[in-house]
Parts: sequence; structure tokens; C-alpha cells
Amino acid sequence: MRLFFALLISFLLNISIAFAQAENSSSLIPDLPKAFGQSHPEGNEFWRINHPRLLKKDRDLALREGERDIDASLKTCVACHVVFDEEKTPVTYQSEEYFCRVCHDYVAVKIDCFSCHNSLPDRKLLSQLFDEAIKSKDVSDDKFDLLKNYLEEAPK
Repeated sequence: MRLFFALLISFLLNISIAFAQAENSSSLIPDLPKAFGQSHPEGNEFWRINHPRLLKKDRDLALREGERDIDASLKTCVACHVVFDEEKTPVTYQSEEYFCRVCHDYVAVKIDCFSCHNSLPDRKLLSQLFDEAIKSKDVSDDKFDLLKNYLEEAPK
């Protein structure tokens, strides 16, 4: 009987700790860095669920079919979802703040895209997407300043 009560108290204590931790966070999902530019036309939830399948399809188009002009390429993902560090430079996949890593670390899923692909945004594509975001007003003031300064200081 003592064992039962000890287990019950331990269980209730663990539940109260979990609820206290959940209260300190805005939700039980990780806090994703905000992307800039236009939102996905299909919606973020669609991409959150289907991005592995879509990236594999695009990989097959590029590698097996030779198609290089892909709208939702990994290169575009990296550019739109760029995250800046304290020094106002883009972080690489090595950083825990990197967009992809926030969720993938949370769910303990290893990705291997960046063993071959560059995890830093392509400057030319980033500049193009930045110009489009300015025209459509789809960039927050803080992200605007970071991107503008980065692109102005970057070697061409």
C-alpha cells in the first residue's frame, strides 16, 4: 500500500511539474522563427506536414529529371527562413536556432540535407526575395533591417 501511495505522489508531482513548464511556454510546440516574404499559398500547416514528401519530390526532379527551376526548392526554403544571430549574420545548420533544427531537434528527427547542401542563403536569391517582400509588404520591421544591413554589407 505504501508503494502505491509513493507511486501516486511521484506521478502527481511529475504531472504538476509538466503543467508548470507548459504554462511558461506559449504552447507545447516549439517557437518557430518567423520567415519573411509571402506565406505559402497552401498554408503553413500543409507545409509542416508535407515538406518531407515535397522536398523528396523536388530532389528527384532535380537529380533524376535534370529539372533545376523548382519553385519550392531547398535553396528557396533556406532563403525565406533565414535566421540571424546576435552579430546580425545568418546562422548555419550548426546552430540550434536554425529554422529547420527548431522542429527537427524537438521531435528528435535527424535531417541530412546539409551534409551536401549549403545551409546559408544564396545572396542573389535572398536579395530577389527581399525585393519581392518589400513590394508586397511581407516583411516585419526587425527582419527588414537585418536583411537590408546584411545584403548591403555583403560582398557582391
